[in-house]
Amino acid sequence: MTTANASNYKQVSFIIPHMGREQMLIDTLSSIAQQSFELAQIEVLIVTKNDELSEQVKAFEKRFDMQVIHAEPALTISHQRNMGAAQAQGEYFAFLDADVSLDDNWISALLSKLKTHPDIKLISAVQKNSEHAPPLEQLRTALSNASIDCEVEFLPGRNLLLHKDAFKQSGGFPEHLMTCEDYVFTQRVAAFGKLFYSSDSRYVHIGEDKAFWPMAKKEVWRGQSNIASLRGRDIPLSEWPSFIAPPAFTFGLIFALIAWLFGLHALAGLSMLGPLVVIAAYTFRLNRITKGSPKLITIISFYALYFPARTWGTLKGLIQ
Repeated sequence: MTTANASNYKQVSFIIPHMGREQMLIDTLSSIAQQSFELAQIEVLIVTKNDELSEQVKAFEKRFDMQVIHAEPALTISHQRNMGAAQAQGEYFAFLDADVSLDDNWISALLSKLKTHPDIKLISAVQKNSEHAPPLEQLRTALSNASIDCEVEFLPGRNLLLHKDAFKQSGGFPEHLMTCEDYVFTQRVAAFGKLFYSSDSRYVHIGEDKAFWPMAKKEVWRGQSNIASLRGRDIPLSEWPSFIAPPAFTFGLIFALIAWLFGLHALAGLSMLGPLVVIAAYTFRLNRITKGSPKLITIISFYALYFPARTWGTLKGLIQ
C-alpha cells in the first residue's frame, strides 16, 4: 500500500471490484480524488481480476492510500467485495462499482446522513444522467430514481455506504450468486435497519445501458441468478412482479404465435391479452415516472426486449 498524506485513522474505505476495462475505473478513481473530504481519511481497495493495472491507475497512489488486491477470474463479484472488506481499515465501507462517477460531496453528504440518522444502516446517492444521455440511459436513470429520499426495500450495489459493524452484522455479500447479489445483501441489512436512497448527493453510472441490443444481452446475464437469489430469504410482495412479469409476457407471446401458426386465430388473440396487459401496465407506470421523456416508443421497445431477455437468462440459470 502506498500512502499519500499518511494518517493511521481511515474514516472511509472504498471497495471497488474490477475486471477488464480500465478507463471507467480511472473515471471512478478520479471522482474519489475530487471529493470535498480529507483524502488522508480515506483508503481505496481495488479488487481486480486483471493480471496488471496500468500506470494511469497506479498514479492515484499519489492522491490517496490505495491497495490493489488480485482475485481469481472464477470468483464472483461478491467474493471480490468481501475480499476488500476483509482488508479494509475504515470505520465506514463504501462499495462502488468500477464504472461510476460520484459528485464531489458524495462522502460528506452520505456520511452526514448516516451519522445523524442512526436508524439508517445503508445509504446510496441517486443516479443522474450523463451529459447528452441517450433515451435508454434516461429511462434507466428514471427507473433507478422511482423512489427518492425515503426508506426503500432494495438498493443497487453501484454505490453503497454503511458502517463496518453493519456490514459484519449482515454477513457480507452472498458469494454463491453470480448476479442479483445486491438484492440479497441489501435485504440482509434491511433486517436490522433502514435502507435510504438520498438526493443529498448524486452519481453517474458511466457503464449504464445506452443501446438496446447490448442491454438485452446484459439482461440475459443478469437474469441467470434470479431463482438462486430467492433461496433463503423473504421476498417482499413488491418484488414478485419482477419475477412474474418477464415469463408471463414471453411465454404468452410464444403461445400466441404458436396458436396463430396452427390457424387458431381466436386462441392466439386471447393469448395476446396477457402480454399486452403486462407491457401496458409497466409502460404506463414508467411513462408516469419519466413524465413523457423519453418517448413512449422507447419504453415499449425497452420492455419488449427486457422481458424475453430476463426470461432467457432465468432459464439459463436453471439449466446451468
